[in-house]
Amino acid sequence: MSHQTGIAASEELRTEFARAKSGNVRVIKVSIEQEQMVLSESLPGNKAWDEEYDELVLPLLEEKQPCYILYRLDEKITTGYLWIVISWSPDFSPVRQKMLYAATRATLRKEFGQGDLKHDVFGTTIEDVNLKGYQKHKKSLDAPAPLTHAEEELKALKDNEVNAVVNIDTKHQTMQGVAFPLTKVAVEKLEELKNGDINYVQLSLDITKEIVNLEESGDVKIGNLPSKVPGDHPRYHLFTFKHTHEGDYMESTVFIYSMPGYKCSIKERMLYSSCKAPVVDYIQTVIGIDIVRKIESDDAKELTEKFIYEEVHPVKNAVRQAFAKPKGPANRGPRRMIRGKDGEEQ
Repeated sequence: MSHQTGIAASEELRTEFARAKSGNVRVIKVSIEQEQMVLSESLPGNKAWDEEYDELVLPLLEEKQPCYILYRLDEKITTGYLWIVISWSPDFSPVRQKMLYAATRATLRKEFGQGDLKHDVFGTTIEDVNLKGYQKHKKSLDAPAPLTHAEEELKALKDNEVNAVVNIDTKHQTMQGVAFPLTKVAVEKLEELKNGDINYVQLSLDITKEIVNLEESGDVKIGNLPSKVPGDHPRYHLFTFKHTHEGDYMESTVFIYSMPGYKCSIKERMLYSSCKAPVVDYIQTVIGIDIVRKIESDDAKELTEKFIYEEVHPVKNAVRQAFAKPKGPANRGPRRMIRGKDGEEQ
């Protein structure tokens, strides 16, 4: 077994660990002496664990000397009783001792058995490790962690999200994600795009009303497409790309999800990301628009004719360049012949 500090448990301590798991021992004190973890004290229990905790643990703590305390709870699992391990490292103990005990703590856990340890308690004062300190430690573990501003926004999003199938009038739960209904005018413009009357539709989310709005529509030249992408809010774009490919005229509708990085709020980014799949599904299955390519972009400048063409018609079977063997060092002289023990040249 490898150890962080090279310190292992003595045979006496290992024997005591094994005996303690039968339930005859309440508390064990472990110290480090002569580069070994050794048994300093072992005491039985006569009452409930919380009734004798302070009575047994506190007298074992020295003012300037770190140690480990293993304390048996009354809670059982299939392998036996559960224990807590207390790492006592008082403020006024030598720095070298503090570092040694901190680096050896993982080894102690392995020697005793990770599965039998329920809680780790670390303390530098009596108030950290007495019964009240341990109960406070347990309470802090059960309490939810404080949220960052970003996590609070995400939580609010999850609390308020409405999972729904996208349609004009109704919403109900779906496994696809957050889905808002499209407004009537948005659906009408998508129908016009399907019929070829226009070649561009831009959709936005109204987070307050929980709907998908029409933001803009019309005929847009490919060169003007980047100018339609806002730089401070996400958007969904439907664009019919008219072009020729291998001599054939084609009209290919692409769905573009534009996301301007971190210039918008986390809530907005999360909603657009979650709503994207239901919106695309509605456009394809209900409106009947064949979307040949879905593109995500965080830079409007990349939406050029060449870029979209390559997205619609990706290059296939590209020949990989063979790995070029690097040249040897210059001026290294002629290659030398080495003779083996049997006289043969190598």
